[in-house]
Amino acid sequence: MSVEVFDATTILNFIEDEEAFKNSVRDRFDHLDTNHDGILSYAEMEKELQSLRIFETHFGVDLKMDPDELAVVYRSLFLQFDHDSNGTVDLEEFMEETKGMMLAVVNGLGFLPIQMVLEQDSFLKKAVDWEFAKIAAFA
Repeated sequence: MSVEVFDATTILNFIEDEEAFKNSVRDRFDHLDTNHDGILSYAEMEKELQSLRIFETHFGVDLKMDPDELAVVYRSLFLQFDHDSNGTVDLEEFMEETKGMMLAVVNGLGFLPIQMVLEQDSFLKKAVDWEFAKIAAFA
C-alpha cells in the first residue's frame, strides 16, 4: 500500500491510453484466470470481488455481515461482469466492466486532487504509476 495524490484526470488519461489500460486489465485477468482457460468463473473472481471492500466503513473497520448476505452481494457483482449471462466472464466483459467502474470513480472525484491509500496492484495505483512514468519521460 502507498499513499498517493491524484485526480480524475489521472484515471481518465490512463483509461484513454488504450494500450496501457488494456495491458493492465489483461494482466489482472490473466492473474485471476488460475486454470488458464481464457474465462473467469465465479470461484476465480470471488476473491477479487471481495477485495473491492464495498462493506468497509470509515477508518478501515469492516462491518460484520451475514455470510449468506455477502454471498448474494458478491454473486450480484459477478453478474455485473457477466454481460451475456453465461456463467463466466471473458476478457472483453472484464475489460468493459473494469472501465465502467473506473469511469464511475472519475465521475465521483470531480476536479480537485485527493490523497488516498492505494493497494499496490489496484487499477487506481496503476493509473498513478502510469501518470508518473509519463511525467518522468518528459523530465
